[in-house]
Amino acid sequence: MPLLFKNTHSVRRGASPQSDLPTPRVLPHWLAVAMACAGVALVTLAVSTPQEAANLVEDASTTSVDMLQPVVVTAQPLDLSSDEFQWAERFQWSHQTVRNGDNLSLIFARAGLTDRDVYEVSRTDNGRALRKIYPGETIGFKTSGDGQLMAVKHIESRLRWTTYSRNDNGRYQASVTERTPELRQQTATMEITSSLFLAGQSAGLSQRLIMDLAGIFGGVVDFALDPRVGDTIELVFEEKYLDGEKLEDGAILAAAFTNKGETFEAYRYTDSQGDIGYYNAEGVSMRKAFLRAPVDFTRVSSNFNPNRLHPIYKTKRPHRGTDYAAPTGTPVYAAGDGRVVEAGYTRANGNYVFIQHGESYKTHYLHLHKRQVKRGQRVKQGELIGSVGSTGAATGPHLHYEFLVNGVHRNPRTVHKILPKAKSLPKTELARFQSHIQQPEQQLAALQRNAKLALSSE
Repeated sequence: MPLLFKNTHSVRRGASPQSDLPTPRVLPHWLAVAMACAGVALVTLAVSTPQEAANLVEDASTTSVDMLQPVVVTAQPLDLSSDEFQWAERFQWSHQTVRNGDNLSLIFARAGLTDRDVYEVSRTDNGRALRKIYPGETIGFKTSGDGQLMAVKHIESRLRWTTYSRNDNGRYQASVTERTPELRQQTATMEITSSLFLAGQSAGLSQRLIMDLAGIFGGVVDFALDPRVGDTIELVFEEKYLDGEKLEDGAILAAAFTNKGETFEAYRYTDSQGDIGYYNAEGVSMRKAFLRAPVDFTRVSSNFNPNRLHPIYKTKRPHRGTDYAAPTGTPVYAAGDGRVVEAGYTRANGNYVFIQHGESYKTHYLHLHKRQVKRGQRVKQGELIGSVGSTGAATGPHLHYEFLVNGVHRNPRTVHKILPKAKSLPKTELARFQSHIQQPEQQLAALQRNAKLALSSE
């Protein structure tokens, strides 16, 4: 019978608890015999007289190998929760976080691997996907005791990862693991006392959720000027949970914004074609042709004023637009779909971008810190086109935004009143839509009633 020993081979540090379990090792028959004979020799040294030793050796020499009693060391059951096991498991994997400017060669090199390893892994059927890596993601490496690469794991998030495992033929096979989070509904109500962001933060909303909320109402509300103290917002949204722990915020399902006594409602809806959008209770899209404000703002310093005194030239010059004062680097977005017809620099405008929207409409963005688009490029509403700066004739960092209709400057604050109406759902879709929004409508109504009761009881 062979000798059995618990596998105690050394493993490397840095690992994840997703490695193979150590297994008992079976020693070859000849090695078991040799160790048994060595044991006899040690016992011989321990006997009291030379005659006893001679007798023992003689007995051993005349004993059949098959009659030797095996020495069996039984491996104890592994405690998977023990610190020792978890420590050993972590040794078998090392991990590298993807940095800005990284590529596979750099990441593999940091893990002590070669370009040949990169080639062998990336030539698998799904290997090209490994080249699409982004900062913040994780690449895991599993190696054998002699440093041979056995597996690579591309961890995109806690919900998705791809493992490239080496098979017996030395090639790698890819397997994708995806997990589905649990969706839980949550509600929130807030009252604006100074700004949307502070109100959202006071209600416990994340910055991403607040920005999503502003994006939904971005076609009907200019959050730089429209919100007033006492305005209220109610919303129903989802949260994603994994293994009982909140992973991240989900989508906003319904929201209501009451501004100066007028209430705007929005409901998330997936139509029969699979397209997702937000609509009011009548099925009119919340997505308008143009955003009311094209910048992530902090405050507005100046509005449309045809007789305003220019702060630098000290002369009366028409102020044919709106100034959004914000820190340098604040993102500036395209107000609507269109094509960049001009992008450059002048002494007066600084870095600027002009966008043509169809035949009748044009928007101007002046004093940019940086431009992110080029002349002739097509852009979508909400696409990043630059950042706030103070280039050209500017006294401080701000975006100067202009809106032209048929070549004539119009007030960006009121031009929406003459713009084309938003699209509505087709009549064939309305019945399905109305059925879909019944529950969120009731939830919003309940939130609004509770908010009014709370205000009246104060």
